[in-house]
Amino acid sequence: GRRGRAVVRRALVAAALAAAAAGFVALFFFLGRPPSGPVEPAWDRTTCAHCRMHLSEPAFAAQLQSESGELLFFDDPGCLFSWRGEHDDPGRVFFRLAADGGWREEREVAFVPVGESPMGWGLAAVAAGTPGAIPAAEAARRVLERSRSADEPAHGGASR
Repeated sequence: GRRGRAVVRRALVAAALAAAAAGFVALFFFLGRPPSGPVEPAWDRTTCAHCRMHLSEPAFAAQLQSESGELLFFDDPGCLFSWRGEHDDPGRVFFRLAADGGWREEREVAFVPVGESPMGWGLAAVAAGTPGAIPAAEAARRVLERSRSADEPAHGGASR
């Protein structure tokens, strides 16, 4: 009936808008100009540049916009820190805040320990200055220290 057609029409409009947004992002990268801020990944379809798992938990996502214009997504802050330990690319880094889901630049975040994270690194981004949180540089140091030991989480498996 009429209601069913309206639902289908809304779904088609939403799909067209999503495709247009993805094309807009792709166009910027094709032209070699990175976006001016964080980009929303295709949740449950985009894979982590480090462990290759799908990004399915927004509260732990991170992204790196490389100096060459490449956009890399990570499913866990520890994956981003590990990747940077293996690659020399200072690029712009953004983390999703666990509390409100907003993207913040690395200089605006700190990290708190959490029981579970997608790859078991146990870190969640919070606003810089949050009591008890450690600065990003210290969180990165801890991840790299742990990844050099035999205790690194196995890539491809979550901590749950």
